[in-house]
Parts: sequence; structure tokens; C-alpha cells
Amino acid sequence: MGCDGGTIPKRHELVKGPKKVEKVDKNAELAAKWKYCALSQEKLKRPIVACELGRLYNKDAIIEYLLDKSAERPNTEVVAHIRSLKDVKELNLTDNPAWEGERRNIKGDCYEDMHLAMFICPVVGLEMSGKHKFFFLQTCGCVFSERAIREVKTVICHKCGDPFQEEDLVVLNGTKEEVETLQKAMEERRSKAKTAKKSKKNKDTKVSKNPDSTADSCNLPQNPSESKPASVNGDSSSGNSSDSAPGPSTSGESLKTLKAPAGPISGSKRSIQDMKDKSEAFKSLFTSHSSAKRTKDQTSNWVTHTPYHF
Repeated sequence: MGCDGGTIPKRHELVKGPKKVEKVDKNAELAAKWKYCALSQEKLKRPIVACELGRLYNKDAIIEYLLDKSAERPNTEVVAHIRSLKDVKELNLTDNPAWEGERRNIKGDCYEDMHLAMFICPVVGLEMSGKHKFFFLQTCGCVFSERAIREVKTVICHKCGDPFQEEDLVVLNGTKEEVETLQKAMEERRSKAKTAKKSKKNKDTKVSKNPDSTADSCNLPQNPSESKPASVNGDSSSGNSSDSAPGPSTSGESLKTLKAPAGPISGSKRSIQDMKDKSEAFKSLFTSHSSAKRTKDQTSNWVTHTPYHF
């Protein structure tokens, strides 16, 4: 079958060997990571944010995802660890002066360097294209190359001057091992924050309960301390009265001694007569009071309004 017309088949056409493993172009892979959003697969444009695992996103895409998580989107497993905007950090990037943007080659009649990056390191000047390792700070969001951090060792940010620690450095688009270490650090950080939040909540509940108990203790009458001297005075008076005077006089004196502590409390309250006097003075301010009403001599027959200037 076949081989008509003097065709000479080759070996690879007749013998089927093992399939070759397709190799991914490194330049294309780097461009997909460093020039496109990991969620929407659109070109990166400001504002650009990064997660705790070092992936780059457009902030608009993250906001749309957080507003509607039920919508079907590609690569949703990439942002499964993002719960709110607090889990991402807006990056403070430095523009590359050699990159003129997409407007330069609109007609397509000039050479365009596809490997040219939009951003560079502000210290060393290396392009952020994936050939060099870059870090960002979780405190301020500034981005630097690994060479700048290694050569200029400092605890203060090179760009904005904010202090930072080594724990605040996050690798951008790192390897699988680096992403795993970052994920473990993220889980530990979140567990610590959760326990701290629970402990703080328990302390707040205890503090909120304690004022109520103290207020109740303050409002309770101190009967035990006050009743003992009263009872002692009552016993002594009753004992003395039994020796010196008959029963009715002793009962009156004991009632006076028992009612004596209530004197300052009753004095602090306003009496009913004072309240009546004040209420009458307050009522006299209004026209409906008897003092504001006019007599028959003061009234007129034809006036339509009611002036009170008499």
C-alpha cells in the first residue's frame, strides 16, 4: 500500500518512535509571569499588586474577583489564598526609561525588543524581566533586585526609608521550593494572628464583665458594716433603757438611731413642695398658664389675631 509513483519513504515516516516531550519556551514563560496578570491573563498595568506567594496581579482583577467569587474565571486556584485586599500589597515600582511603551510600534515598521522590561531596580538598574531575582517589601511595597539587597546591606528601605526585617522580603515569581516556603510562612503568620485575635477577644469580654460586677458591688448597700454598730447601739440602748426607762421611750430612741443614716440621703433628694413650686414657675413661661390669660376687658371683638402685648 502506498509508495506509488516512485516515492521513497523515510524511516521516521514508517516507524513510530516515542513522542518527544514538548519544551516550553523560557522567554515565553518569563513574559507570561512578568508581563501578564496571573488571574486575568491581561497585560500588567498600574496599579499592580502582589500576594504573599509573590505572584503579580492587576488590582482591578483582584477587586472583581473579591466582589464576585462565584463567577467562572480561569486560574481561580491561583488566588484561592486571597481573602481580601489585606492579603495583597500594592507595589511601588520604578519605571524603565528605555521602555517607550506600545505606542512606539503602532504601525509595525520598527524593531521592538520583546525582552525589554517596563520596570527596573531603583538601586542597581537591573530590568525586572525574570532574568534576575526580585523581592518586594511587605511593609512599604517597594521592589528591589537580589543584587541590590545583597550588595547594599541595610535595615532601611533604599527608596522610601521605612525600616524592614528579613521576614518582610518576598520573592517575586519564585521557584516551586520558594513558593512552598512562602506558603508555610503565610500559614504560620495567619495562625498566629488568629490566636492573638482570640486572646484579645477573651480579654475584652473579661474586661466588659468586670465593670458590671464592680458596679453591682458599689451599688449594694453596706448593711453588714452599718447594721452591726446599729445593732450594738440598739442593744446597748435597749439594755440601758430596760434599766432606766419603760418600753415605749426606748422604742422611739432606737427608731431614731436606725433612721439617722437615712437623713443625708433624704436631704439630697428634692422635696415634693419644691418640685411643685418649680413646676409652677416653669408653667408660667407658657401662654397656656393662668397668669398669661387675658381678662374680658383686655379682649377685643374684631381683631383676628391674638397679640400678647397687654
